[in-house]
Amino acid sequence: MIPLGDESRRPSHFPIVTALIIALNVLAFMFELAGGDDFVVRWSVVPADIVAGRHVVTIVTALFLHASWSHIIGNMVFLWAFGPEIEDTMNPARYAGFYLAGGIVSMLAQVAADPGSTVPALGASGAIAAVMGAFLVTYPRDQIRTVLMIGFWVRVTFIPAALLIGLWFLIQLVNLGVIADAESGGVAYMAHIAGIIFGATTARLFEDPSRLAERLGEG
Repeated sequence: MIPLGDESRRPSHFPIVTALIIALNVLAFMFELAGGDDFVVRWSVVPADIVAGRHVVTIVTALFLHASWSHIIGNMVFLWAFGPEIEDTMNPARYAGFYLAGGIVSMLAQVAADPGSTVPALGASGAIAAVMGAFLVTYPRDQIRTVLMIGFWVRVTFIPAALLIGLWFLIQLVNLGVIADAESGGVAYMAHIAGIIFGATTARLFEDPSRLAERLGEG
């Protein structure tokens, strides 16, 4: 399932922070291509280093790194599908704080899950999961335009946000039970789970009441 966007409503304001986050991720990926593995390892989270108090800044820098073209494209598609509406509900400043907080919590959860690991963890997935968690509690009934792919069968359809995000979360839980170790070169399922739980439980704290009333009035 590949979400393309919310069919039930449109942002009232241009999602400047979401666009800026995407631009920063693309820029960081260009640096990765130029700097190679040394650059990636230097700015990714290595749980054992964090536990030892080294390279703590990577908890933030790793949120803007990706392991491959498919990794960054997939993450940015998900962010653009859900981010604009949540930014519109929170306002840019609150949304920026929420995004970073969700990403940091997800990275710390991955460190806590495997504190002795020396495998680099990177990616925006945890922060984006937080955005999805916020969407789940704010606009659960919105219809998400989604590409469904089953083998060679491809179809664009509309799926309620609660169902789509709920299924995504269930997949993370199932995979967490199957794959105990961190994903090689990427954020592990524990980070995804922590991100969506953070987003769902804290979204209301970051919402702008006036904007939320305006947005819900449109749905």
